[in-house]
Amino acid sequence: MDWRKYSILGAILFILIALAGSSPAWAQTFQSYRCADGTQFIVAFFEYDKRAHMQIDGRAVTLARRFGLSGARYSGSGVILLVTKAGTMVKHARRPATACELT
Repeated sequence: MDWRKYSILGAILFILIALAGSSPAWAQTFQSYRCADGTQFIVAFFEYDKRAHMQIDGRAVTLARRFGLSGARYSGSGVILLVTKAGTMVKHARRPATACELT
């Protein structure tokens, strides 16, 4: 996947979130990840919004913040995102959880 595809996916994600009435654009954080199993995704966090907004497998998914013993855990629409000091993991599409790194 080249940088242009990430730009397009990021723009689509931003538009979808903006249309949903989330926080202002200046309070956002976008992060791109690549996982050990080849999965790539973009996740956005907005100030004053406890949810994670994700672009994965060609679709936009909003993940609700869940209780986690260590770190932040988000889930929704069959996707689980776990962000801890030790690293980031994602589980989706009936695949096993896999470790991911920022790109």
